Parts: sequence; structure tokens; C-alpha cells
Amino acid sequence: MPLGTDATTLLRRWTDGDTDAMNEVVTMLYEQMHRIAAGQLRHERQLTIQPTQLVNDVYLRLVDLKRIDWQDRSHFLAMFARIARRALVDEARKRGAGKRRGQSVTLSTQLPMPAAGMLDVLQMDEMLTRLAAIDEIASQVVELRVFSGLSLEEVAVYLKLSPSTISRKWRAAKAWLAEEFKDSSS
Repeated sequence: MPLGTDATTLLRRWTDGDTDAMNEVVTMLYEQMHRIAAGQLRHERQLTIQPTQLVNDVYLRLVDLKRIDWQDRSHFLAMFARIARRALVDEARKRGAGKRRGQSVTLSTQLPMPAAGMLDVLQMDEMLTRLAAIDEIASQVVELRVFSGLSLEEVAVYLKLSPSTISRKWRAAKAWLAEEFKDSSS
């Protein structure tokens, strides 16, 4: 890779159709992608997929995406995390997750979780979809914080909003989710 080639440059080349750049950016960001995948799977007890398998699955889905105007490293990693979340939901559905309602997984200690900190991956996906219908930004903040592991400051940069707005959305989303968790356990 030429000296001075950063992720943003590679992503722009990928946007322009350079498949070598796509491979270079994946190589450059592989450790971070693997860390995101491992974080999403850390407490998942029902799915047998491993972080490397999840990275590979997401890679194949990324390759199939057309017409993405990649902005920078944060944009790529956020998209990676979003697609990884979709892949986990698809995997859970494929494995008959409906049969396991009541069996739970721990997704994050960053959120106010139901009893024993457990939550079904499909239930979390449903809650984020409902939250997005109410407040799209708050839903994106949760997704970026929990699934991408971005800090509030990184989320603010990615979403091009002030850190105070992101912090407010994060607090509101946590409060909304806490209420949802309480209602779902009733």
C-alpha cells in the first residue's frame, strides 16, 4: 500500500469501483471489524457463529452493496456494525429463534437491561426498530454505541451533530429502552 494511503482514501477509491482498494481497506480495518464482531457475539449463547465467521459474512454482504458513498473509517465501521447486526438477526431467525423466546442473551452493559441483564437478539432488534420510528437519531446512537462500540464523541462526528445532542439522545434512548425492557418483562 502506498505511503499515506489511509482508510478514507481507500474507501473513496472503493466507491469509484476499485476492488483492490476494497480489499486493502478490509485488511487495514480487519482487527477493528473483528473486535466489533466479537463484541456483538460476546454473550450470545444461542448462536454458534464465531467472530471470524461473522466478519466473513459481513464482508460478503459489503461486497454486494452498490452505490455507497463511503465517507471515512467511522462510516465504514458503523455500516459494518449495522450489517453485522442484520446478519445476527438473520442467523437467529434461521435457527428458529422464535422457539427460544424466553431464552436470552446479554447484548451490552451500556444499556438498562431486563432482569439478569439478558435480552433476546430479536427482541433488541424489534425494540430498536420501534425506537427508530419514534426517534431515528436516538436509535442510530444506540446502534453506533452498542453495536459499533463508538464513543459519544465518535457518534457525534459520524452523525454530524453536537456532542451535547448525542449525549441527550443517548440518555433519552436508554430511558426509553429501560421502559420497554420493563414492559416486556411484565
